[in-house]
Amino acid sequence: MALAKWIVDRAHSDLTFRVRHMVIARVSGTFGRWDADLRLDPDDLESSEIEVTVDTASVDTREASRDAHLRSEDFFHVEEHPRMTFKSKRIERKDDEHLRVWGDLTVRDSTREIPLDVHYSGRLTDPWGNDRVGFEGRTEINRKDFGLEWNTTLETGGVLVGEKVEITVDLEATRQNGESGS
Repeated sequence: MALAKWIVDRAHSDLTFRVRHMVIARVSGTFGRWDADLRLDPDDLESSEIEVTVDTASVDTREASRDAHLRSEDFFHVEEHPRMTFKSKRIERKDDEHLRVWGDLTVRDSTREIPLDVHYSGRLTDPWGNDRVGFEGRTEINRKDFGLEWNTTLETGGVLVGEKVEITVDLEATRQNGESGS
């Protein structure tokens, strides 16, 4: 099958992150508005093309004051940088279920190539006749590499916000109607 367009199933997909807070705990959050342009061939995943666009103002950590700070100039500066993006460059198959997707992540106009370790959950036809695929992807970045440098030192040692950010994407997608394939 050739590359076909796939549509993200918003009800069954999430983009989340976790970062250390005051050295002793982790804070997690999500982005409520994001989309992916997926050109996939489930029979030849290495040839696929992926572009994800995230609305930075949609950050949600379940704490309004923290979310406002994350939207400010100290972090995402959403007025000047309303989007962050990931665009795949190459895909390596590790085995039948595991891939490494290399791509350019752009946050606040800083672009770095990062690896995304992906578990291919499989492909099936759902009860309504739709061709469906699932993926789970994980990576870790240093937020300072992307201009997210704000922090404060704690009187007990350490810092308020960790540098390493774990990013997870759980994605379910359906092939767009009218696309041919096997």
